[in-house]
Amino acid sequence: MRSAAEAIKPATGRLADPLDQVDYRLAQTPEQKDEIYRLRYRAYLREGAIRPSADERVVDQFDDAPNAWVFGVYLHGELCSSIRITVVTPEWRSSPTLDVFGDVLLPKLDQGLVFIDSTRFVADPDKARNNPELPYVTVRLGSTAGVHFNADYGLAPVRPEHMAFYRRVFLHETWSEPRLYPGLVKPVGLMASHLPTVRERVLARYPFLRSSAFERRMLFDREGQLQPDGLVRPFERASIVPNP
Repeated sequence: MRSAAEAIKPATGRLADPLDQVDYRLAQTPEQKDEIYRLRYRAYLREGAIRPSADERVVDQFDDAPNAWVFGVYLHGELCSSIRITVVTPEWRSSPTLDVFGDVLLPKLDQGLVFIDSTRFVADPDKARNNPELPYVTVRLGSTAGVHFNADYGLAPVRPEHMAFYRRVFLHETWSEPRLYPGLVKPVGLMASHLPTVRERVLARYPFLRSSAFERRMLFDREGQLQPDGLVRPFERASIVPNP
């Protein structure tokens, strides 16, 4: 059984317009959240990443954190994948990856850096096999958040067998050797990429990862939720008016 990362194929052929049928939905209702928690369980269990549990759900305390966004990715109206985006700042020091790799990340937060922590990246195994673009459009939410929140680094907790892939495709660097991650039976290492440095190189290969200011606001601005100006140092928002 392939993981979500292993299902990604080179950006050719049908990936020319992978967003055509994609619908990103922020999980807000109990029903939406429960559907994602059950998808996580099925995906992790088939990968051998977790042990069976009676409730058949994967959920933790970070899912409802005010600096976290849990998205479902839908194709043709069906939930196919999910990812959790957590914004970590010097003022808001809470995320799953920070809990595991605090000795690596806390000194960098002390320097004023801002991180996008992308976790709980799962895909329906059968749908990922039939839609090779699915993992791309899912991890796109992390890069989109990086622009919206003016982040310095994107973080990825990655199993050892997937590190070479993340290094090759997304230009990640290894920041820590694998450690046990709460709830998982397989250790993960810490990888990261300096977003301002790698962004244009990655976009040149995968142009559909680009996003508009309007889309970013639709995805990450929500009533009652911490907003960029409250999370990160001040920055100039991009205009929704296209450049001539």
